[in-house]
Amino acid sequence: MTLPMVVPDPDLDLPARVRIHEVGARDGLQNEKTTVPTAVKAEFVHRLAGAGLTTIEATSFVHPKWVPQLADAEQLFPLLSDVDAALPVLVPNERGLDRALALGARRIAVFASATESFAKANLNRTVDEALAMFAPVVARAKAEGVHVRGYLSMCFGDPWEGAVPVDQVVRVCRALLDQGCDELSLGDTIGVATPGHVGALLTALNEQGVPTGALGVHFHDTYGQALANTLAALRHGVTTVDASAGGLGGCPYARSATGNLATEDLVWMLQGLGIDTGVDLGRLVATSEWMAGHLGRPSPSRTVRALGNTTQPHKEQ
Repeated sequence: MTLPMVVPDPDLDLPARVRIHEVGARDGLQNEKTTVPTAVKAEFVHRLAGAGLTTIEATSFVHPKWVPQLADAEQLFPLLSDVDAALPVLVPNERGLDRALALGARRIAVFASATESFAKANLNRTVDEALAMFAPVVARAKAEGVHVRGYLSMCFGDPWEGAVPVDQVVRVCRALLDQGCDELSLGDTIGVATPGHVGALLTALNEQGVPTGALGVHFHDTYGQALANTLAALRHGVTTVDASAGGLGGCPYARSATGNLATEDLVWMLQGLGIDTGVDLGRLVATSEWMAGHLGRPSPSRTVRALGNTTQPHKEQ
């Protein structure tokens, strides 16, 4: 019998299909201290697309000083021209947008914060100053017909400020949508959310006119709650979930931020619920094992470890 056994839950009102927004190539790799060669990054994206992922965040056009691992954005992006997937890129400001548009990027993302402390740490600005910086970026992108995603960090908790009031998150979400963002990704940057908190935030956003269809969720697994929180979001009607192949990643500006929800763990759960993702789990596991070999350590994904052929990958040259 093929596992997982598909057993849809008739008591849960779940979507028939979920779009996985794969962040491994950008968010997953950005913290790596050893530089990953550009050719390896390009191969990673190609393999992810080959596994059936249709949205793969490729890189970031942030200044190399801040994220050295992604300093090769200009060299990497042209190597992905034949990838059959949407390839969003992160842009921090108008200069980043210029660089992305010059290479033909058609999907961009801006990165905001729900808290003042993280806005200062990540962008060296207040929340409102950051929003003001993003306004011309979003406006120009929309004028060019480019799809814009708005990331919002610290939606559920902040390492400096603690609990984040729901209305504070709603205010920044509403501002990003009013600027013209096509979708928002709600980030549990330090992994402290619980299912009830997720439901409360989504309900509050709906009450302020933010449609569920414009929302995605981005959970970290610090307290082992990422899948439970994802299920809570799915029950609310969310159909876009961010995940990182092999569970790679964290956040360079928040020390308590651990790895992202592993794409393989997410796919295993969704397959068992009868929810379509279009992802070939075997090929995805093989891809994460391959990348783990390049990074010289095992994948933190439980599903990769359970299904994979190796547990102690060697460092590939």
